[in-house]
Amino acid sequence: MAKASQQIGIQMYTLRDQTERDFLGTLGKVAEMGYQAVEFAGYFGVSAGELRRTLDRLGLAAPSAHVGLDFSSLDNMERALAKEIEYAKELGLQYMITPSAPLPQNPSMEDVTAVIPFLEKASAMVRAAGLQYGYHNHDYEFAEVDGKAVIDIWLEQIPAEHMFAEFDLGWVHRGGARPIDYVSRYAGRVPLVHIKDFGANNEETDLGKGQVDFRSVFEAAEKSGILYYIVEQEAYAVSSLESAKEALGYFRGLGLMQG
Repeated sequence: MAKASQQIGIQMYTLRDQTERDFLGTLGKVAEMGYQAVEFAGYFGVSAGELRRTLDRLGLAAPSAHVGLDFSSLDNMERALAKEIEYAKELGLQYMITPSAPLPQNPSMEDVTAVIPFLEKASAMVRAAGLQYGYHNHDYEFAEVDGKAVIDIWLEQIPAEHMFAEFDLGWVHRGGARPIDYVSRYAGRVPLVHIKDFGANNEETDLGKGQVDFRSVFEAAEKSGILYYIVEQEAYAVSSLESAKEALGYFRGLGLMQG
């Protein structure tokens, strides 16, 4: 497989046991491993200015962050999100991503469409600040409502220029779909993908040891417009740091690491 131009990043939630104790120190470990980029899921009280200086010193790109929305009301969401956007602008992020949206176990079309005004309002606020807005899936968005997957309903009803898709390839697989089908279907709308692996028993495993078909996505990455592969792992054979190192080994073994 030819060397790719995509940068390899890590969602810092992967290392949450480390970041809770020493956020900036963990970023140093990430850079030392060889990661090129990080995606945030919280800032642990560190100012945007200090975090920006740390990233610059370590040579880490920080294109994106997961920012949860308050779905209790549009007014509540707007107030909370405005503060997050201010921080993101000072930090210099390019993408703000909603990591999930609430749905009941067996959603109706009304449940599905009720989420859309929140996503559209968040998008308008993020785009007004000069950033791009996206949504990150789990498996439940692949449940069908009136014959169509929830994620497709959202991505079809919200214009591409308003919301991109950060497909988590592991969760796409768990949802019963093929990752390559989704990155191809929404080509040009997928600047980042999450890399998470699942085994035959549907339990998460270290990257490259499961059944998720990443290779077809890697081969189609240029055509699909993917710029970043973001490692995210929530379960570990040994430790979060060891799994993060193993993930880079997987990419290096495929010749997908720059430099």
